[in-house]
Amino acid sequence: MQDHDCSPLTDYIEYPSEEMLRRSEQFVADIKRRHSIRKFSNKAVDKAIIENCIKAAASAPSGANHQPWHFVAISSSDIKKQIRQQAELHEQGFYDGRAGEEWLDALKPLGTDASKPYLETAPWLIAIFSQKRGGLDVDDRNTNYYVHESVGIATGFLINALHSSGLATLTHTPKPMSFLNKICQRGDNDRAYMLLVVGHPAEDATIPHHAQVKKKFDDIASFM
Repeated sequence: MQDHDCSPLTDYIEYPSEEMLRRSEQFVADIKRRHSIRKFSNKAVDKAIIENCIKAAASAPSGANHQPWHFVAISSSDIKKQIRQQAELHEQGFYDGRAGEEWLDALKPLGTDASKPYLETAPWLIAIFSQKRGGLDVDDRNTNYYVHESVGIATGFLINALHSSGLATLTHTPKPMSFLNKICQRGDNDRAYMLLVVGHPAEDATIPHHAQVKKKFDDIASFM
């Protein structure tokens, strides 16, 4: 490696092999309880929990460590209503045919449609934005690298953190999502990446059978 400023690695914890296996098995069992739901309770969630989960997401690796993301956590009833109205407006066109027959057929087993009441019911929405330019300082305007990959990893961290905290989530990507820039007051440098719906499941929350079918391990992993 080239010379660079660095610090010793001091916070790594090495576990015995048996403990590593146990922890990996425990993680698999826990993460398999994560499900996307579409019926949320309006039960309040402490802002500090959302803050901690965003802090976890912000620890994700990123291209050149530019951290090309911004998270807008929304609990305002008025703003959630605005988002629902805009999302349903765009989604109506999507389900009326803009998506194409093949895409709509793929969605049928999930039972989705243009109605998105959870955007108002859930206590929190987290709008995730990617940034084309930036850097370590807020005023930097350097080119960001591997933006899509970096924000995707951070979003995965966020979903995992929210699940580990005991919350349910739904990934929502209305097409187009540019309305989020205006509602969330984000500039031209930001691009709406995803909207996370966050909260507790409603008592009558369900999981589509289709969503519970996972590919066989041998079909998704190879060892060489």
